[in-house]
Amino acid sequence: MDKATVVGFFLANGAMLYSIIVAGASLSAFWDTPSIIMVVVGGIAAVMVAYPFGVLMTVGKVSMKVVFPKVQPLVPTIKQIVEFAEVARRDGILALENKTAEIKDPFILMGVQMAIDGTDSEIMEAIMRSEMEATASRHKMGKALMETTARYAPAFGMIGTLIGLVIMLGNMSNPDAIGPGMAVALLTTLYGAYMANAVCLPFADKLGYYSRKEMEMREVVVRGLMAIQQGDNPRVIEQKLGTFLPLKQRAQITAAKAA
Repeated sequence: MDKATVVGFFLANGAMLYSIIVAGASLSAFWDTPSIIMVVVGGIAAVMVAYPFGVLMTVGKVSMKVVFPKVQPLVPTIKQIVEFAEVARRDGILALENKTAEIKDPFILMGVQMAIDGTDSEIMEAIMRSEMEATASRHKMGKALMETTARYAPAFGMIGTLIGLVIMLGNMSNPDAIGPGMAVALLTTLYGAYMANAVCLPFADKLGYYSRKEMEMREVVVRGLMAIQQGDNPRVIEQKLGTFLPLKQRAQITAAKAA
């Protein structure tokens, strides 16, 4: 679980609630069902027009990746690749067949199986990079869905505000209704801004972050497996892949091996 996402989401909502309570306002004053329908339903409807229905069906799965990411950390990946290199160096690349049952990542498994089958290095790299590009494209689509929703939600908030102002101006003969009418009209703008800046845009940024991390991990896998196929020394492979890690993590790994 991504604790930062959960904590950040609750902090954002907590800050809003705290500000409302400290100001002495009633929480019920910030609830207006028609305004919520305008922003949420209107925003979703606009996204439905912008994207095919099949793409929209992935929204739930994409959103869950923000809280439950499936990106494997670099250090275990590098250790696994180096272990494969040691086995291939000692017993031959065909000996990696015994390691396939331990591989949980489909991308790593695909690369190892191609190496075992003796696939040409250029073809193997091309296939793996094509898989990376396809995955990156799917990630961009999920991120784009969130960003599109973040664009449309505030727009529908403004539309709701304009509708509320028109209704309010039509009742100018009743001065007592102007204040509450203005408050309700502004709530749609508030809901639109909240949906964009507290939900959709942060989700999009987090999806982009995890997409970059996954592509980085896959780049490590491609370079590592290509080096194994070329017969590089495991220590050299470890040094090559270690360049993807921050200096502090490299030092920790070196210290752990020395101990």
